[in-house]
Amino acid sequence: MSNPILSVRGLTKSYQMGETTVHALRGVDFDIYPSEFLAISGPSGSGKSTLMNILGCLDLPTSGKYLLDGHEVQSLDRDALSRLRNRNLGFVFQSFNLLPRTTALENVELPLLYRHDISSAEIREHAMQALAAVGLAERAGHYPNQLSGGQQQRVAIARSMVNDPVLILADEPTGNLDTRTSLEIMDLFQRLNSRNITVLLVTHEPDIAAFTGRQVFVRDGRIVRDIPTPQRLSARAELDKLPPTSTEELI
Repeated sequence: MSNPILSVRGLTKSYQMGETTVHALRGVDFDIYPSEFLAISGPSGSGKSTLMNILGCLDLPTSGKYLLDGHEVQSLDRDALSRLRNRNLGFVFQSFNLLPRTTALENVELPLLYRHDISSAEIREHAMQALAAVGLAERAGHYPNQLSGGQQQRVAIARSMVNDPVLILADEPTGNLDTRTSLEIMDLFQRLNSRNITVLLVTHEPDIAAFTGRQVFVRDGRIVRDIPTPQRLSARAELDKLPPTSTEELI
């Protein structure tokens, strides 16, 4: 088996709220391997969002060890952490987080603007390739308000992969989408994963987690179950079961 691209051991996170200490994570251990597609699930307050923030290098653990692509995250200063996050991680959010006054292409280019090893022409080329990979090359010049919700999420996915990260972190990526568009997005993630792109998805929806290959369940700050997905579903097959729509395609 190949080495993990992400490994955490004994991860804890505590917050002080007045005189009360809140233990959001209580000793988390797990690994993510190249080309995996996994889901982290759990009820509200379980610690999954805290875990996602730490894995995304947006927060640091109180204790424990976190290795990302061979880098010991908790030992890095703020600048080194930003560089690691930019080069190694891609993010997809529930609310898309697109800049409203920039085109789809310009939104996708954003992670590349922090790099000094590629030219402006190369940035444009990489961004166009990422948009093409999600089926939106012809929408490159459109602004977010000219795109459907599903199209906006596709732009966000293109942005997440433009820097060729080792891992894409998707936080409730279907939370604001209807059933058909959610299936379209999960079909896109499955197709990207089939190209060996590693994806970690956080969701509270069991039917969405069923499209991933592995499910990690968090409760009270601990991993209580980590299993291969039983009877993994194909998003494309589920889409084919839906009645045809006479309206314009949403995504």
